[in-house]
Amino acid sequence: MLLALLALAAWRAWVWWEAREPADHAPAADVRIEALNDRISALRGDLRAQAQRIQQADATNRVLRDELLGMGQRAALIEDSIARWSDPDRHGAQALRLDEAELLLAMGQQRLLIAGDLDGARRAYTLAGGVLSGVDDPAFLSLRQVLVQERAALDELGDDPRVRALARLQAFTSELDRPTDAVPVASAPADASWWRRAFSTVFDIQPRHRSLAVRPADRGDAMAGLQLELTLARAAAERRDVEAWRTALTRADAWLQRLWAPSPELQGRRDALAALAALPLSPELATLGSTLEQLRQLRSVRQEP
Repeated sequence: MLLALLALAAWRAWVWWEAREPADHAPAADVRIEALNDRISALRGDLRAQAQRIQQADATNRVLRDELLGMGQRAALIEDSIARWSDPDRHGAQALRLDEAELLLAMGQQRLLIAGDLDGARRAYTLAGGVLSGVDDPAFLSLRQVLVQERAALDELGDDPRVRALARLQAFTSELDRPTDAVPVASAPADASWWRRAFSTVFDIQPRHRSLAVRPADRGDAMAGLQLELTLARAAAERRDVEAWRTALTRADAWLQRLWAPSPELQGRRDALAALAALPLSPELATLGSTLEQLRQLRSVRQEP
Protein backbone atom coordinates (compact mmCIF):
# COMPACT_ATOMS: atom_id res chain seq x y z
CA MET A 1 0.00 0.00 0.00
CA LEU A 2 2.83 2.30 0.81
CA LEU A 3 4.44 1.65 -2.53
CA ALA A 4 1.15 2.28 -4.28
CA LEU A 5 0.73 5.57 -2.47
CA LEU A 6 4.27 6.60 -3.37
CA ALA A 7 3.69 5.73 -7.03
CA LEU A 8 0.46 7.70 -7.04
CA ALA A 9 2.15 10.66 -5.44
CA ALA A 10 4.99 10.50 -7.94
CA TRP A 11 2.57 10.39 -10.87
CA ARG A 12 0.60 13.33 -9.52
CA ALA A 13 3.79 15.26 -9.00
CA TRP A 14 4.90 14.52 -12.58
CA VAL A 15 1.49 15.58 -13.98
CA TRP A 16 1.64 18.79 -11.97
CA TRP A 17 5.17 19.48 -13.19
CA GLU A 18 4.20 18.89 -16.80
CA ALA A 19 1.23 21.18 -16.43
CA ARG A 20 3.38 23.91 -14.86
CA GLU A 21 6.29 23.86 -17.37
CA PRO A 22 4.32 25.23 -20.41
CA ALA A 23 2.94 27.99 -18.23
CA ASP A 24 6.51 28.91 -17.20
CA HIS A 25 7.82 28.86 -20.81
CA ALA A 26 4.86 30.79 -22.32
CA PRO A 27 6.19 34.29 -21.48
CA ALA A 28 9.60 33.45 -22.96
CA ALA A 29 8.01 32.19 -26.19
CA ASP A 30 5.90 35.34 -26.49
CA VAL A 31 9.00 37.44 -26.06
CA ARG A 32 10.82 35.52 -28.78
CA ILE A 33 7.83 35.76 -31.14
CA GLU A 34 7.55 39.49 -30.55
CA ALA A 35 11.27 39.86 -31.21
CA LEU A 36 10.89 37.92 -34.43
CA ASN A 37 8.00 40.13 -35.51
CA ASP A 38 10.03 43.24 -34.80
CA ARG A 39 12.90 41.87 -36.80
CA ILE A 40 10.60 41.02 -39.71
CA SER A 41 9.14 44.53 -39.59
CA ALA A 42 12.64 45.98 -39.64
CA LEU A 43 13.56 43.77 -42.58
CA ARG A 44 10.42 44.89 -44.41
CA GLY A 45 11.33 48.53 -43.77
CA ASP A 46 14.83 47.87 -45.09
CA LEU A 47 13.34 46.22 -48.19
CA ARG A 48 11.08 49.21 -48.81
CA ALA A 49 14.01 51.56 -48.39
CA GLN A 50 16.09 49.47 -50.78
CA ALA A 51 13.26 49.45 -53.33
CA GLN A 52 13.01 53.24 -53.11
CA ARG A 53 16.77 53.57 -53.54
CA ILE A 54 16.63 51.26 -56.57
CA GLN A 55 13.80 53.34 -58.10
CA GLN A 56 15.73 56.53 -57.50
CA ALA A 57 18.81 54.94 -59.05
CA ASP A 58 16.77 53.89 -62.10
CA ALA A 59 15.38 57.40 -62.49
CA THR A 60 18.87 58.83 -62.15
CA ASN A 61 20.18 56.37 -64.71
CA ARG A 62 17.44 57.34 -67.16
CA VAL A 63 18.22 61.02 -66.69
CA LEU A 64 21.91 60.35 -67.15
CA ARG A 65 21.21 58.24 -70.24
CA ASP A 66 19.06 61.01 -71.77
CA GLU A 67 21.71 63.57 -70.98
CA LEU A 68 24.35 61.32 -72.52
CA LEU A 69 22.28 60.91 -75.66
CA GLY A 70 21.73 64.66 -75.81
CA MET A 71 25.44 65.23 -75.43
CA GLY A 72 26.08 62.77 -78.25
CA GLN A 73 23.62 64.56 -80.50
CA ARG A 74 25.09 67.93 -79.62
CA ALA A 75 28.54 66.57 -80.32
CA ALA A 76 27.36 65.32 -83.72
CA LEU A 77 25.84 68.72 -84.50
CA ILE A 78 29.02 70.44 -83.43
CA GLU A 79 31.08 68.13 -85.64
CA ASP A 80 28.75 68.80 -88.55
CA SER A 81 28.95 72.54 -87.96
CA ILE A 82 32.72 72.38 -87.74
CA ALA A 83 32.84 70.36 -90.95
CA ARG A 84 30.67 72.92 -92.69
CA TRP A 85 32.65 75.83 -91.36
CA SER A 86 35.87 74.19 -92.44
CA ASP A 87 34.51 73.44 -95.95
CA PRO A 88 36.32 75.79 -98.35
CA ASP A 89 33.65 75.35 -101.02
CA ARG A 90 30.97 76.71 -98.70
CA HIS A 91 32.70 79.57 -96.94
CA GLY A 92 35.37 80.49 -99.39
CA ALA A 93 35.26 82.84 -102.34
CA GLN A 94 33.91 80.04 -104.53
CA ALA A 95 30.96 79.47 -102.19
CA LEU A 96 30.14 83.17 -102.25
CA ARG A 97 30.18 83.14 -106.03
CA LEU A 98 27.87 80.13 -106.11
CA ASP A 99 25.46 81.80 -103.68
CA GLU A 100 25.43 84.94 -105.81
CA ALA A 101 24.88 82.94 -109.00
CA GLU A 102 22.01 81.02 -107.41
CA LEU A 103 20.39 84.26 -106.27
CA LEU A 104 20.70 85.84 -109.72
CA LEU A 105 19.27 82.78 -111.47
CA ALA A 106 16.31 82.67 -109.07
CA MET A 107 15.67 86.39 -109.59
CA GLY A 108 15.76 86.01 -113.37
CA GLN A 109 13.36 83.08 -113.30
CA GLN A 110 10.90 84.87 -111.02
CA ARG A 111 11.00 88.08 -113.07
CA LEU A 112 10.16 86.11 -116.18
CA LEU A 113 7.41 83.98 -114.64
CA ILE A 114 5.71 86.60 -112.46
CA ALA A 115 6.30 89.91 -114.23
CA GLY A 116 7.14 88.68 -117.73
CA ASP A 117 10.20 90.95 -117.70
CA LEU A 118 12.36 89.48 -120.46
CA ASP A 119 14.93 92.25 -120.30
CA GLY A 120 15.30 91.88 -116.53
CA ALA A 121 15.62 88.10 -116.87
CA ARG A 122 18.27 88.47 -119.55
CA ARG A 123 20.26 90.90 -117.42
CA ALA A 124 20.06 88.56 -114.42
CA TYR A 125 21.23 85.58 -116.49
CA THR A 126 24.07 87.66 -117.96
CA LEU A 127 25.24 88.61 -114.47
CA ALA A 128 24.98 84.97 -113.36
CA GLY A 129 27.12 83.94 -116.31
CA GLY A 130 29.78 86.46 -115.31
CA VAL A 131 29.76 85.16 -111.74
CA LEU A 132 30.02 81.52 -112.80
CA SER A 133 32.92 82.33 -115.12
CA GLY A 134 34.99 83.05 -112.00
CA VAL A 135 34.37 79.54 -110.58
CA ASP A 136 37.36 77.38 -111.49
CA ASP A 137 35.95 74.10 -110.18
CA PRO A 138 35.77 71.53 -113.03
CA ALA A 139 32.56 70.12 -111.54
CA PHE A 140 30.71 73.29 -112.59
CA LEU A 141 31.89 73.28 -116.21
CA SER A 142 28.68 71.63 -117.44
CA LEU A 143 26.70 74.23 -115.48
CA ARG A 144 28.14 77.04 -117.59
CA GLN A 145 27.21 75.17 -120.76
CA VAL A 146 23.60 74.80 -119.57
CA LEU A 147 23.50 78.51 -118.72
CA VAL A 148 24.69 79.40 -122.23
CA GLN A 149 21.90 77.29 -123.75
CA GLU A 150 19.27 78.84 -121.50
CA ARG A 151 20.44 82.36 -122.33
CA ALA A 152 20.28 81.56 -126.03
CA ALA A 153 16.69 80.36 -125.60
CA LEU A 154 15.85 83.61 -123.80
CA ASP A 155 17.33 85.66 -126.63
CA GLU A 156 15.22 83.75 -129.17
CA LEU A 157 11.99 84.68 -127.41
CA GLY A 158 12.06 88.19 -128.85
CA ASP A 159 9.58 90.67 -127.42
CA ASP A 160 7.23 90.02 -124.55
CA PRO A 161 4.08 88.20 -125.78
CA ARG A 162 1.96 90.51 -123.66
CA VAL A 163 3.41 93.57 -125.41
CA ARG A 164 2.68 92.07 -128.82
CA ALA A 165 -0.88 91.18 -127.82
CA LEU A 166 -1.54 94.68 -126.47
CA ALA A 167 -0.11 96.27 -129.61
CA ARG A 168 -2.36 94.21 -131.86
CA LEU A 169 -5.35 94.93 -129.64
CA GLN A 170 -4.60 98.66 -129.86
CA ALA A 171 -4.37 98.43 -133.64
CA PHE A 172 -7.71 96.62 -133.77
CA THR A 173 -9.31 99.24 -131.49
CA SER A 174 -7.98 102.13 -133.58
CA GLU A 175 -9.70 100.69 -136.67
CA LEU A 176 -13.04 100.99 -134.88
CA ASP A 177 -12.63 104.72 -134.18
CA ARG A 178 -14.79 105.96 -137.02
CA PRO A 179 -18.40 107.20 -137.31
CA THR A 180 -21.01 104.48 -136.98
CA ASP A 181 -24.17 106.50 -137.60
CA ALA A 182 -25.20 104.51 -140.64
CA VAL A 183 -25.61 100.77 -140.78
CA PRO A 184 -23.07 99.20 -143.14
CA VAL A 185 -24.92 97.55 -146.01
CA ALA A 186 -23.62 94.36 -147.49
CA SER A 187 -23.14 94.62 -151.25
CA ALA A 188 -24.43 91.90 -153.53
CA PRO A 189 -21.87 89.42 -154.74
CA ALA A 190 -20.74 89.53 -158.35
CA ASP A 191 -22.42 86.23 -159.25
CA ALA A 192 -25.83 87.29 -157.86
CA SER A 193 -28.89 87.68 -160.05
CA TRP A 194 -29.45 90.90 -162.02
CA TRP A 195 -32.38 92.03 -159.91
CA ARG A 196 -30.42 91.54 -156.68
CA ARG A 197 -27.50 93.55 -158.03
CA ALA A 198 -29.88 96.26 -159.28
CA PHE A 199 -31.79 96.67 -156.03
CA SER A 200 -28.96 95.91 -153.56
CA THR A 201 -28.37 99.65 -153.04
CA VAL A 202 -32.09 100.31 -152.42
CA PHE A 203 -33.18 97.36 -150.30
CA ASP A 204 -31.23 95.40 -147.71
CA ILE A 205 -32.99 92.25 -146.53
CA GLN A 206 -31.84 90.95 -143.14
CA PRO A 207 -32.97 87.73 -141.37
CA ARG A 208 -35.56 88.22 -138.65
CA HIS A 209 -33.55 86.33 -136.06
CA ARG A 210 -30.58 88.70 -136.45
CA SER A 211 -30.31 91.33 -133.67
CA LEU A 212 -28.56 94.00 -135.74
CA ALA A 213 -28.52 97.47 -134.16
CA VAL A 214 -30.10 99.93 -136.62
CA ARG A 215 -31.08 102.99 -134.63
CA PRO A 216 -28.30 105.42 -133.67
CA ALA A 217 -28.99 104.97 -129.95
CA ASP A 218 -28.76 101.19 -130.24
CA ARG A 219 -25.59 101.43 -132.28
CA GLY A 220 -24.07 103.79 -129.72
CA ASP A 221 -24.87 101.35 -126.91
CA ALA A 222 -23.45 98.46 -128.92
CA MET A 223 -20.26 100.39 -129.67
CA ALA A 224 -19.92 101.29 -125.98
CA GLY A 225 -20.32 97.62 -125.07
CA LEU A 226 -17.66 96.68 -127.64
CA GLN A 227 -15.25 99.29 -126.27
CA LEU A 228 -15.92 98.07 -122.74
CA GLU A 229 -15.09 94.47 -123.66
CA LEU A 230 -11.92 95.59 -125.40
CA THR A 231 -10.95 97.53 -122.28
CA LEU A 232 -11.57 94.44 -120.14
CA ALA A 233 -9.45 92.40 -122.53
CA ARG A 234 -6.65 94.98 -122.20
CA ALA A 235 -6.83 94.76 -118.40
CA ALA A 236 -6.73 90.96 -118.56
CA ALA A 237 -3.66 91.12 -120.79
CA GLU A 238 -1.93 93.46 -118.32
CA ARG A 239 -2.31 90.89 -115.53
CA ARG A 240 -1.67 87.93 -117.91
CA ASP A 241 -5.09 86.36 -117.29
CA VAL A 242 -5.54 84.21 -120.39
CA GLU A 243 -9.05 83.02 -119.50
CA ALA A 244 -10.38 86.55 -118.90
CA TRP A 245 -8.61 87.73 -122.09
CA ARG A 246 -10.34 85.16 -124.26
CA THR A 247 -13.71 85.60 -122.54
CA ALA A 248 -13.67 89.37 -123.14
CA LEU A 249 -12.71 88.93 -126.80
CA THR A 250 -15.53 86.39 -127.25
CA ARG A 251 -18.05 88.91 -125.91
CA ALA A 252 -16.52 91.56 -128.18
CA ASP A 253 -17.15 89.25 -131.15
CA ALA A 254 -20.85 89.16 -130.21
CA TRP A 255 -20.94 92.99 -130.21
CA LEU A 256 -19.31 93.03 -133.65
CA GLN A 257 -22.12 90.90 -135.05
CA ARG A 258 -24.60 93.37 -133.58
CA LEU A 259 -22.90 96.37 -135.19
CA TRP A 260 -22.15 95.11 -138.70
CA ALA A 261 -24.08 93.05 -141.16
CA PRO A 262 -22.52 89.92 -142.63
CA SER A 263 -19.80 91.12 -144.95
CA PRO A 264 -16.13 90.52 -145.72
CA GLU A 265 -15.30 93.43 -143.41
CA LEU A 266 -17.15 91.80 -140.49
CA GLN A 267 -15.55 88.46 -141.19
CA GLY A 268 -12.11 90.08 -141.26
CA ARG A 269 -12.69 91.72 -137.90
CA ARG A 270 -13.97 88.49 -136.40
CA ASP A 271 -10.89 86.67 -137.70
CA ALA A 272 -8.70 89.38 -136.18
CA LEU A 273 -10.43 88.90 -132.80
CA ALA A 274 -9.99 85.12 -133.04
CA ALA A 275 -6.30 85.58 -133.80
CA LEU A 276 -5.99 87.92 -130.80
CA ALA A 277 -7.66 85.36 -128.52
CA ALA A 278 -5.17 82.71 -129.63
CA LEU A 279 -2.13 84.82 -128.73
CA PRO A 280 -0.14 83.85 -125.61
CA LEU A 281 0.29 86.38 -122.82
CA SER A 282 3.28 84.84 -121.04
CA PRO A 283 6.61 83.68 -122.48
CA GLU A 284 6.89 79.94 -122.89
CA LEU A 285 10.36 78.50 -122.32
CA ALA A 286 10.80 74.77 -121.76
CA THR A 287 14.39 75.10 -120.47
CA LEU A 288 13.58 77.84 -117.95
CA GLY A 289 15.12 77.08 -114.54
CA SER A 290 17.32 74.20 -115.75
CA THR A 291 20.54 76.00 -114.77
CA LEU A 292 19.23 76.82 -111.30
CA GLU A 293 18.07 73.25 -110.73
CA GLN A 294 21.41 71.76 -111.82
CA LEU A 295 23.32 74.23 -109.62
CA ARG A 296 21.31 73.21 -106.56
CA GLN A 297 21.81 69.53 -107.32
CA LEU A 298 25.58 69.96 -107.66
CA ARG A 299 25.82 71.85 -104.39
CA SER A 300 23.69 69.33 -102.52
CA VAL A 301 25.84 66.46 -103.78
CA ARG A 302 29.05 68.20 -102.72
CA GLN A 303 27.68 68.91 -99.23
CA GLU A 304 26.75 65.29 -98.55
CA PRO A 305 29.19 63.52 -96.16
